[in-house]
Amino acid sequence: MHKSDRAPRRGLRWRPWLRAIHRDVGYFSVGLTFVYALSGLAVNHIADWEPNFRQITRQHQLLTPLPSLDQQIAETASAALGVSEPVREMYRVDERTLQVVFDRRTLRIDTRTGQVAEDAEEPRPFLRVANWLHLNRGKRAWTLIADAYATGLLLLSLTGLWMFPGRKGLWGRAGLIAVAGALVPALYVTFSGGP
Repeated sequence: MHKSDRAPRRGLRWRPWLRAIHRDVGYFSVGLTFVYALSGLAVNHIADWEPNFRQITRQHQLLTPLPSLDQQIAETASAALGVSEPVREMYRVDERTLQVVFDRRTLRIDTRTGQVAEDAEEPRPFLRVANWLHLNRGKRAWTLIADAYATGLLLLSLTGLWMFPGRKGLWGRAGLIAVAGALVPALYVTFSGGP
């Protein structure tokens, strides 16, 4: 039998399956990766800023004259400013200033002029939810989703290593890059002194 008569040798057929799995798991993971990556960046810098809420300062003017009782002044201000939270604390800062404290805002009311200084925390629309998910505040149900996502990331890593044969694969370029990536946390722990 001539060399040219032999059937051409077919490569391993499992690599196309690995590429398909890698591709589809990658597509599926895009949304979760976006949530975890943005939240990770936000909470990594928690010493520099508040990732869940932004601080707002506003000035308001109430119609005068105001009622004489502090409780009535607080109710008038809440109604005028559309505050539906219950009052947590209320006290006189001085003779003319009433401070009303809610969960996420504080009002300082000048009882003579009706001027109100409001300090409030407003949720950052996307980041607050992303941080809530990232820190697993959703408990059991979210734990299952987070575990599935972590498994998907492991699958992406493993399929990525075995997708290509030869010099581009595990025993070549892919292996060298994987070792370099594994060295990052190892070297950091070594030189930082670890936990």
